[in-house]
Amino acid sequence: MAITAGGTLNNTPASQKQTLASNYIDFTSGTNDWSQQYLPDLMEQEAEVFGNRTISGFLSQVGAEEAMSADQVVWSEQGRLHVSCIGSLVSNTNIFTVVSDSDGNVSGDGYVIANHGMRLYDVCLVANAGWSGTGQVVLVNGAAVTIQPYAEETWADAPFHGSSATLANTTVVVIGSDHDKGSTGLGGITQGTGTNKAIKPTHVSHSNKPMIMKDYYEISGSDASQVGWVEVSGEEGQSGYLWYLKAAGDTRARFNDYVEMMCIEAEKLNAESHIVDAGGTNDTAYSARATAGSEGLFSAIEARGNLTSGVTGVNAATDLAEFDAILAEFDKQGAIEENMMFVNRATSLAMDDMLASMNSYGAGGTSYGVFDNSEDMALNLGFSGFRRGSYDFYKSDWKYLNDSATRGGINTAATSDAIRGVIVPAGVSSVYDQNLGKNLKRPFLHVRYRASQTESRKMKTWTTGSVGAVTSDLDAMQMHFLSERCLVTQGANNFMLMK
Repeated sequence: MAITAGGTLNNTPASQKQTLASNYIDFTSGTNDWSQQYLPDLMEQEAEVFGNRTISGFLSQVGAEEAMSADQVVWSEQGRLHVSCIGSLVSNTNIFTVVSDSDGNVSGDGYVIANHGMRLYDVCLVANAGWSGTGQVVLVNGAAVTIQPYAEETWADAPFHGSSATLANTTVVVIGSDHDKGSTGLGGITQGTGTNKAIKPTHVSHSNKPMIMKDYYEISGSDASQVGWVEVSGEEGQSGYLWYLKAAGDTRARFNDYVEMMCIEAEKLNAESHIVDAGGTNDTAYSARATAGSEGLFSAIEARGNLTSGVTGVNAATDLAEFDAILAEFDKQGAIEENMMFVNRATSLAMDDMLASMNSYGAGGTSYGVFDNSEDMALNLGFSGFRRGSYDFYKSDWKYLNDSATRGGINTAATSDAIRGVIVPAGVSSVYDQNLGKNLKRPFLHVRYRASQTESRKMKTWTTGSVGAVTSDLDAMQMHFLSERCLVTQGANNFMLMK
């Protein structure tokens, strides 16, 4: 029941000896104090009603950390080994016009159409919806390549397309070559407007810049010396009866979460953005922050990786159809066998239900997992991993996607664009490091922070003011937090974002 404050204590006579609202002290109204004769039962320990409130820890599980001493990190990734193109085929003339490479990259996205790699006498596999065949390159005029089928006169004949048409999204894969006897070699053979060229590796580089993140806490000297009656506690190990310890610890814990969330969610600044420097007067002065922003994990996967919205578009992890589609996409990429899935609660439970329904051990397809696998003792309805095809998946709940104060709240508000999980490859990748000038093996995810022999900006904390160690004449304690770092997502084509 509600507690109603009385006026002057015990100034209201009562006919019986009993506890009344007028006999209680209201410690929240400010009208009563500790001079009253009734003492409440004080629970000094602050209740932790939200459990562990921090969400950091994801990057420490799947990545590594490494120092850098430049304003940006640049790395190169290998391109495809084999020649494969997508384009438009005029079926009755056998002319194939290159539009993109097999990954859908077009001119200007690290792929130059004029360097498609198909040459005179190359033997190719040609495919479109419902049919495929083998042909040979007989003429190359820039992006226009004439590919003559072996089995018929044109690709408009059966058993190919069967009619004259311009066929978009035709895939061509070079499987080798077939030359005449006594030919002088491949180089220098005239083909249309040019000559055969050597195929050179495509240099594909990516870059990212570190973000400077800051936070701050301040308390006056008088408040820092004041002891409270509530015993505080927090994620940073703070405890005692000094309230500012809790505030300072919460600030540190919140800053640690901000550092991780920025590495996950950050985006590079687009030319359309009107973000300017603090204090800027012209909101269209994009050039003032031309280097602002950074590429976080989600942004990197959306730009260079794979997306899945499920077979039905709404959390289709309840059947294997979505996972089979994921495997098919991974087969096209690096085919990393071991993958870690970090998912929200709904997706995790849907996967458990899917796997439990396929398990024939036990009544109703349930699994007995603890207490020596005893049916009478306990049921384990959760799965931490499973194998499909040649791929192993290890599942873990990700608090960041569930907490209503972080991405969980965004997922609730934007259900059609919610992120329900991410699939991260295990192991390492080999890349060329521009700063070191050599190939290195690193985890697919790693954090780069600014550091030198005299200064490390991985996680800086310093205190100023006159409380404790005196550094200035300010009658307060100021705690400063700073970090300068960015996330490097190597081989994003091996990642999958589940939306």
